[in-house]
Amino acid sequence: MTLPRLRRALLPLLIAAACMPLAHAADTVAPVNANVSQTARHAITHEDVWLMKRVGAPVASPDGRWAVFSVVESAYESKDQWSDLWIKSLTDDAPARRLTSSKGGESAVAWSPDSRQLVFVAKRDGDEAGQLYRLDVAAGGEAQRLTTLTMGARSPKWSPDGKQLLFVSDIYPGNKTESDVKQSAKERKERKYSARAYDTTAPRYFDKWLTDKQVRLFVVDAQADSVPRNILADTQLVALPGFGGSQGDEGQSLDAIWTPDGKGVVFNAATNRDAFQRAAVPAQLYLVGTAGGEPQRLTQDAHSYGALKFAADGKTLFALSDAETPGKVYDVKRLASFSWPLVNPAPTILTAKLDRSISRYVLPENGKRVIFSYEHAGLEKLYSIDVKGGEVRDEPSLPTGSINSLSSGGKAVVGVWESSINPPEVYAFNGKAPKRLTDFNTDKASKIDWQAPEHFWFTSTDGRQIHNMIVKPANFDPNKKYPLFTVIHGGAASMWRDQFVLRWNYHLLAKPGYIVLLTDYKGSTGYGEEFSRAIQFDPLKGPADELNEGVDEAIKKYPFIDASKLAAGGASYGGHLANWLQATTTRYKAIVSHAGEMDLIMQWGTSDGGFGREVNAGGPVWSNLPVWRDQSPIMQAGNHEKGTGFVTPILISVGELDYRVPANNALMNFAVQQRLNVPAKLLVFPDENHWIMKGENSRYFYSEVEGWLAKYLK
Repeated sequence: MTLPRLRRALLPLLIAAACMPLAHAADTVAPVNANVSQTARHAITHEDVWLMKRVGAPVASPDGRWAVFSVVESAYESKDQWSDLWIKSLTDDAPARRLTSSKGGESAVAWSPDSRQLVFVAKRDGDEAGQLYRLDVAAGGEAQRLTTLTMGARSPKWSPDGKQLLFVSDIYPGNKTESDVKQSAKERKERKYSARAYDTTAPRYFDKWLTDKQVRLFVVDAQADSVPRNILADTQLVALPGFGGSQGDEGQSLDAIWTPDGKGVVFNAATNRDAFQRAAVPAQLYLVGTAGGEPQRLTQDAHSYGALKFAADGKTLFALSDAETPGKVYDVKRLASFSWPLVNPAPTILTAKLDRSISRYVLPENGKRVIFSYEHAGLEKLYSIDVKGGEVRDEPSLPTGSINSLSSGGKAVVGVWESSINPPEVYAFNGKAPKRLTDFNTDKASKIDWQAPEHFWFTSTDGRQIHNMIVKPANFDPNKKYPLFTVIHGGAASMWRDQFVLRWNYHLLAKPGYIVLLTDYKGSTGYGEEFSRAIQFDPLKGPADELNEGVDEAIKKYPFIDASKLAAGGASYGGHLANWLQATTTRYKAIVSHAGEMDLIMQWGTSDGGFGREVNAGGPVWSNLPVWRDQSPIMQAGNHEKGTGFVTPILISVGELDYRVPANNALMNFAVQQRLNVPAKLLVFPDENHWIMKGENSRYFYSEVEGWLAKYLK
């Protein structure tokens, strides 16, 4: 709900791209081309990674007959990128076909209740902001624009009768009508000064300076030229200084759905966003009529609720619940339900006995079981539970890899599955062996010389079971010796997953002849609530100790690892840990740090999130708690004179637009290396944020990492 606390994982990487026609696929196993011999396969290249087609999350039609999804084809130049919607039958083996042909791309796809029409968000014909478009899939023809709002529209939802649309948009303070919004936007554009002013909450988010826009819910008839209605206008709720929703790249968002009778809207919202720097900001549930009026608060606790869905019979409201436990840095997301109409504001927690965080869930037509997925030990598989609760049951899943989206319609369940050697494809999950429905990337993947990760566990000195994966290079020979590159995931509340990734692609990092080690240190997700909470009061030292232990275990277990040639690196929280390793040990020959913090106090004050860091440390920065100093990498610089740290050559990189881990961390890092005369190189990307998103920048980054490691490992 809130700007991410430390317990939240980073947002997934979004890459704009385009698509090409595909051949039909209907197998049920990972893509393997028996006609491609091992000798014909090649070591992975940056082009292989960057130009793989990006298959988006499929959306199943309500009747279960179709799935629509985006396919983007990346290019190194933005002008060459393209994105379109595709549609695939779920009742036969006919190949998918392209639905749209528009460079700008489409998002937030929603089916009409009769499964004949789609609504989506797109920028077309000079749109300055994303607008709602309707496409008649059954009759064909061009998409029709439904909104022309100054601030655009996002997150559309059809009403149960298919006559109206609910969506999210923004206004400026004091605006009543669209003409007011237009005038306010004009005034801001014509201002002769460029200053920004703030009097509450965080001024920045990720790579954007925030403005005074205010999020609202709108309803509009599903016809062109209809006038949207702000259903939260003039309410006491939105007048509260702390009213708002979760912050995203497109602005704040309110998770909202229609009530089963179509007469109201249930949504989540916070009322203390202005206290973001000093308190948790829970998202409670509210009900408002489609004609407007004062919203009714439905829940009366301090939890956060989201991912709202009604059962097909309209008698149960489901949500994911985050307990927002006071004084804790992490809570697992649990599946909750409410009888509808709501009588008791206290939810039934269906997965109370499951010590895992629910990633996503769907409600198939039979209404008897909830299908969901969660992370565990590098994988994400399918499970289910009775709608009344009970024991969790395994559902048919692929043995490796990760499910990263789910959608249901009728009896159909579809999603995207991928692994580190199988780029994303759409699959059907219908209680049987998963069936692959697309093959956008299978041919290209079959021609790459790569192996699935190998998993192993060890027990840390603190008694925790630690999961690891190793990735081997192309042309791997177990009789040879290979340097080890331990790559550290960010978060810290995330997990190394067996999946195909653009940033820090395991096989591309291993390509020069390295074994890549991926360790899920304490603080990672996928191993239970207490495992993730174990990072509290110990933000860097404990996790780094477990990383070092992971290296020790890998060396003992695999004789092909050269113990004299070790390197470590990571980004975001992984960069924090990379900096800590460089500051506290000399065992590594080279370090790579992207977007890594150097000083806990500086990061608390300059990042786009603060309170979660305070909770993690046990108190504010002025509380004189030792952790603020003792676990700041910069404060370990005295280790240089002792010969116990700050001696390893380090490659430092940062995006100037990174407000999650601002560039002052990288500058401080480079300064101390120069002060201590430690070999270091600083890469600054003026047009990048927390991630390296542009193709040529990514290619350059990988080449610099490869060159840095080669310089000190070979």
